[in-house]
Amino acid sequence: MLSGFQSYIRRTLVLRSPSQAIHRRTVISLANKKYTATAIASGAGWEGRTELEDGSLVIDLDTPKEMGGSGNGQNPDQLLALGYASCFLGALQLAAKNKNAKLSNDVKVKAAVSFGDAKDSGFGIGVELTIVGADLALAQAAHEICPYSRLFKEGVEVKTIFE
Repeated sequence: MLSGFQSYIRRTLVLRSPSQAIHRRTVISLANKKYTATAIASGAGWEGRTELEDGSLVIDLDTPKEMGGSGNGQNPDQLLALGYASCFLGALQLAAKNKNAKLSNDVKVKAAVSFGDAKDSGFGIGVELTIVGADLALAQAAHEICPYSRLFKEGVEVKTIFE
């Protein structure tokens, strides 16, 4: 007969074995909003335009050449890459500060966002981060801080409002 502790360990090991792993996904919910950026997209999807609600940035969109467009404008994947690279760099800097670690002024983050068919159905994106000038421990800490990293790992609550 197994003791309570042995039974717990056995259940834990069984549940965590690779062939029987149970993946639970949490969703990020905001406790309080500190800032909201609002963008409006209009026109014909990737052939339209997107702008910040306050008018401070307007971007004409275009489908990439690789997908049959002219490639003259930007596309959502490029905008995601810009946001993720800058957000992750900020998270690296905060992680270094929290750990009293020295981070080079030359640190760089490159986010490559790929768009394509998802393995199951529909479309999907893939992201590859290349980090120059920081070590693995700082990168791991930054992944826990960066809202984009957390979004990709945990998911986010999306409210859809119809007007």
